[in-house]
Order: sequence, then structure tokens, then C-alpha cells
Amino acid sequence: MTALVEPVASVSEEDRLRADLYNFLGLFLSAAPDEMLLGQTSALSGDESELGQAVNALAKLARLTKPAGAEREFNALFIGLGRGELLPYASYYLTGFLNEKPLALLRQDMAAQGLSRAPNAYEPEDNIASLMEMMGALIVGRFGTPADLGQQKTFFNRHIGPWAGHFFADLEGAKSSVLYAAAGTLGRVFMEIEAEGFRLSAE
Repeated sequence: MTALVEPVASVSEEDRLRADLYNFLGLFLSAAPDEMLLGQTSALSGDESELGQAVNALAKLARLTKPAGAEREFNALFIGLGRGELLPYASYYLTGFLNEKPLALLRQDMAAQGLSRAPNAYEPEDNIASLMEMMGALIVGRFGTPADLGQQKTFFNRHIGPWAGHFFADLEGAKSSVLYAAAGTLGRVFMEIEAEGFRLSAE
């Protein structure tokens, strides 16, 4: 994706932290983590909450994982021979097929928000990594004015909420998952928190 406008408004610390977690998940799911990302992940620490415990579990596994092992795991999960163990696309999870109506709806909403696919991106835009990145970018206004809570809720409920939790649960249980099982737990718990927060919002 490419940003059309630089940030123009301030964002609360809570929203920055939410955006950081979305961006982290997007980065972790877009490619196998290299030595730098594994090192950054291993240094994370969480509190006693369910989310904090998921962060701690992922950090512990990152400390035990070498880049080559992470790459083998990523390839088995998402690339494979012909296809990986999981197909991380909204269209697939919602319709059973790739490049279906959920992708078309996302492209419409991306255009309305001023989002565009990066020239070097070949994956369909409805893949989980891109959606995590988009949500993080909307929260902090990387594409212009930060999205208000109502706009965030609409994007989440249309493109992330209906399927991302199922994907992360599948990632937790995938036979090829070790490091990514912990990432799946983190994503699933975060999606539950976000869904509940939006449900309780007055927007």
C-alpha cells in the first residue's frame, strides 16, 4: 500500500498502542520474521492480562527461534507446494473462494479512504497482513486524518471482524505452527478485545 498524505492530527496514546499492535501483526504475517524482528519480538513484555500473557508467550518463542526456522514455518503455513496450510484471505474465509465479493468491497472502501495497493504488492488486498496494516494506518492517520471511532468500527466490522478471529484461531491450531501459534493467540485475543470495544462504543 502507499500513503497519499502524511499524518496531520494527534492521536491518543491508547490508539497509538492499538495501531502498533495492528502494525506488528501485519509485519509478522506479511513475511517470515528476520533476525531483527525476532530480536524485537523477544524483547516484548506483557502484563498479567490475557493479551499480556499472549505477548509474553510470543516473546519467549521468538527467543528460541532462528530466522531459518521462522522462514520454514512461514513457508509451510502460507506458501507450501502449490499452497500453504492456511489461506489468509477474507474472500476465502467468507465465501470459500479467492478474489470474491469481500475483496471487491474492500477495494471500494480503500478507494474511499484514499488507500491504494503498493506497486510492488502482488497479494490480493484482502489478505490478513494488509488488513492489519490498513487498520493500524487508519487509526493513526497515516493516509491522512486519523479515522474516528465510528470509521474504525465500520472498517473493522466490514473487513476484519467477520473472519480474522477465525483465521487467528486456525493459525493457533495449524500443524505447522510453533512461533506462529503464539502469534495466532495474540491476534485472536486482540481481535476479541477490539470487537468488544467497538460493540460497547456509542459510535
